[in-house]
Amino acid sequence: MPSGKEIRTKISSFQNTRKITKAMEMVAASKMRKAQDRMRAARPYSEKIRRLAANLSAATLADYRHPFLAKNQPAGDAGKPKRVGLILVTTDKGLCGGLNTNVLRQVVNSMRQWETDGAAEIRVTAIGNKGFGFMQRLGAKVVSEVTHLGDTPHLEKLIGPVKVMIDAVQNGELDVIYLAYTRFINTMKQEPVIEQLLPLTGERLGTHQGHWDYLYEPEASVVIDDLLIRYVEALIYQSVAENMASEQSARMVAMKAATDNAGNVIKELQLAYNKARQASITKEISEIVGGAAAIAG
Repeated sequence: MPSGKEIRTKISSFQNTRKITKAMEMVAASKMRKAQDRMRAARPYSEKIRRLAANLSAATLADYRHPFLAKNQPAGDAGKPKRVGLILVTTDKGLCGGLNTNVLRQVVNSMRQWETDGAAEIRVTAIGNKGFGFMQRLGAKVVSEVTHLGDTPHLEKLIGPVKVMIDAVQNGELDVIYLAYTRFINTMKQEPVIEQLLPLTGERLGTHQGHWDYLYEPEASVVIDDLLIRYVEALIYQSVAENMASEQSARMVAMKAATDNAGNVIKELQLAYNKARQASITKEISEIVGGAAAIAG
């Protein structure tokens, strides 16, 4: 059995750990509220531009069809995409439970499925340090990356790396782009998702409102090009905002669990310390009584 001094040292160590995890829990709770407000504030813009894109996709344009809306026909007997792009959104920091592990596990399974279906090339854009490091260790083809985003997503930092993927679709170098991130459900639940970003599907755009067309100024191609690019950027910004809200929620829950576990360990160590102390006292009393009996005898 460890001595009382060793147990006291362990108790002191766990008490210091509990203070740190409690402080991190409180910081994460404060950042979580801000991240949730930021995520909800971005939703109206995303919804409005989605409706515009849905109406444009249903408009009658005899002379122009944007490649983002076109139905790609990849090579292959099964009609599976041969050139796949993946935009992976993860966190820059750890200590957020299984948040990154869950989405990375799902990404690995999807990449294996794409290769099984005959994908000859998979390009990756990594947003977040954890995903970037994982993809490098995996040996994936990382064509662009952005890390150290901080606690607030900035679209100007995302545009450059994401534009590499968007240009690849416009130039016909990729057949499809998927977006992987962690969707915020509530404080206790976050869901890893992988969804098709390009080409834009009817499920992504939703239903259009009415059967009518637009008058374009200066011309249809310019308006639709800019609008759809803004729409894709809004989707990516929203996914990063969702991921950040999920990160802070997961970190708060993980730090609360760590704090509770540290408290339980301290209680167990305190009980062990009391037992060791009582055993030591009992031993000393026995020695005293034994010595007195020997003198008296």
